[in-house]
Amino acid sequence: MKRDREEAGLEDETEQQPEADGAPPQEAAQPQAAAQQEYDEDDDKPLMANYKMSRSMRKGAECPYLDTISRQNLDFDFEKCCSVTLSGHNVYACLVCGKYFQGRGPSTQAYTHALEAGHHMYMKVVDGRVYCLPDMYEVQDRSLADIQYVLNPTFTAEEVSKLDTAVRWARALDGSEYMPGLVGLNNMKQNDYANVVAQALIRVHPIRDFFLRPENYASCQSLLVQRFGELVRKVWNPRAFKGQVSPHEFMQAVMSASNKRFIIDKQSDPLEFLSWLVNTLHLDLTGGKRKKRSIITDCLQGELEVVTEAGTGKAKEAMQDATDHVPFLMLGLDLPAAPLFKDVMDKVIIPQVPIFDILRKFDGELVHEDIKAGRRRFRVTRLPRFLVLHVRRFLKNQFFVEKNPTIVNFPVKNMELSACIPVPKGPNGQPVPSKYDLVASVVHEGKAGQGLYRVHIHRKVEDVWYEVQDLRVTDVLPQMVALSETYLQVYELKQ
Repeated sequence: MKRDREEAGLEDETEQQPEADGAPPQEAAQPQAAAQQEYDEDDDKPLMANYKMSRSMRKGAECPYLDTISRQNLDFDFEKCCSVTLSGHNVYACLVCGKYFQGRGPSTQAYTHALEAGHHMYMKVVDGRVYCLPDMYEVQDRSLADIQYVLNPTFTAEEVSKLDTAVRWARALDGSEYMPGLVGLNNMKQNDYANVVAQALIRVHPIRDFFLRPENYASCQSLLVQRFGELVRKVWNPRAFKGQVSPHEFMQAVMSASNKRFIIDKQSDPLEFLSWLVNTLHLDLTGGKRKKRSIITDCLQGELEVVTEAGTGKAKEAMQDATDHVPFLMLGLDLPAAPLFKDVMDKVIIPQVPIFDILRKFDGELVHEDIKAGRRRFRVTRLPRFLVLHVRRFLKNQFFVEKNPTIVNFPVKNMELSACIPVPKGPNGQPVPSKYDLVASVVHEGKAGQGLYRVHIHRKVEDVWYEVQDLRVTDVLPQMVALSETYLQVYELKQ
């Protein structure tokens, strides 16, 4: 079965996590949260026995240090751990210099920083409450609302429903304008492979809408799910202090969840990362139950019929063909072999192939031969709402990895699958809708094992294409999108 998935272009990593009994109940998380709160309060208590922690509260007009806050120095994208102890428990952000410190009681790092640097305003990163040190009172003022929102952006159901209905621009602190939902992601070293995948996955609007509302996954204890949700909310933040986002906390969660298979300072394959990410998110959201539905499978999962001819592969001992129905989250397309020699004009011709030609791999008639898997035919029996395709550009042999530069010609709108493969039938016997529009396309530039990745994104509300390469966001013509060396594509089904 695993071989069927690989040969059919199915990236469904069943061996990633063992089957679990189910998601932990929400009640089980409450004692843990209570214990954490008690731990935080203990950490705030003074270390001197004769000192009493103040619980007083003052309005902004009563605090003489409110105007010392420097919003330009605040950056909540990075890992929230104390700059002295490197602990992530009970962390406060200095609203003057932007550094993180642990605790606020006497002899704690934040208290010491307040005395040494003369910085008095501190925000608890867990709940956004602001305190004045060393005076030990809490500050409440409406002027702090923008900082608290940047720390934890929130969206109502009404706001989410209007994201694709109106063109919206926002202004950062430096005066530059940016588009919420279409901002650059910082390449901290070599994590552009993850940036393009995150940008493409956010274009799947049901997934985006799901992660914009934290209450949808509040009971999920997965750090990866929580960090991906934070990243989505920061990308769509209409009141951000800057017009880009650093996915540092998200990548920290990725490195932890993948056992450092994907890291910040080493280039990886976006295909492998996308496959791992969607499968891991699905498993975390369902408590390890692979067959249970999630927002990932509702959007991306289709079904493929794999027929292995009798006498070959897994049907080697059988007298009849073996038929399997395999779920998929993406389909792999094989490119024709690139020419080895130059033409008569001594120039290397870059070949081109229509996407409909390589999609015929799944028409149910074309036979694919493999020494181990045998002779097989593939046919799509259920179309997903969002179709993810990846072009097999990189071929590995015993010595090196080779890239196939063949250009795939594809329509950015109205790609009708019935032109190349048989369309599945609906309950009434009629063909189901099979026309797709492209919403995102990941492109690779350079040689195999080198180069860089960028992504083309369609902004539906404007009907304009943009090219995003890390922090750079520029508009691009649809014709240029179709001429690029596409590697991953995300299509949306037109209803």
